[in-house]
Amino acid sequence: MIKKLFLPVNRVMWISIGVTWLVFCSGILGILYGNRDLFLQLTPLNLLLCFVLLLINLSTFNEQVVTTVVLVYVFGLVVEIVGVQTGLVFGTYSYGENLGSKFLGVPILIGANWVTLTFITGSAAARLFPKRLFMATVFGSIMMVLIDLCIEPVAPMFDYWNFASGTAPISNYLGWLIAALPLQFLYHSLVTNRPQVYSNHLFLLHILFFGTFTLLLK
Repeated sequence: MIKKLFLPVNRVMWISIGVTWLVFCSGILGILYGNRDLFLQLTPLNLLLCFVLLLINLSTFNEQVVTTVVLVYVFGLVVEIVGVQTGLVFGTYSYGENLGSKFLGVPILIGANWVTLTFITGSAAARLFPKRLFMATVFGSIMMVLIDLCIEPVAPMFDYWNFASGTAPISNYLGWLIAALPLQFLYHSLVTNRPQVYSNHLFLLHILFFGTFTLLLK
């Protein structure tokens, strides 16, 4: 079972997973013991790398995948713009400087991050609930909220984003759940060739990375 979940099946996946682990572990060590500001400024490159490697490790890049990627990217970017500009959806918050160039107050790469999170959680949910659209959609959405729970304590420290209240309000997590549901439904409806092995590593690395700093940088 463990081999099926984490063992790469080809050379490209071996390289992708190795590079991703190297980047995340270097980030942890660099932020803790090296030039913290430099490593945090490299966050946009890490977001882009994960996004590209995730797509590369789909053995079939068909019209359904392209449609899902584009719709999730646009949806994620738009919902964040609405959130930042109005205070609706997630609560009153603003983005910092370490997630790259912005459009209407929102980092352009945040849409790619929504794609990455949708795919890695959707892949895991699909394995747990194969051919059960409703359960996979709900479980994948809950997993997205759980990742956000790990990220939120760290985000202000890394100048990713800040809430006016100082900490993420309950409305943030409710907003994440509401936003995640249609994205997960779209993913499970259109994407049949899921990058499970690479996705599993990327999911684990997100938990390891943000969990480490939640514990050590309080």
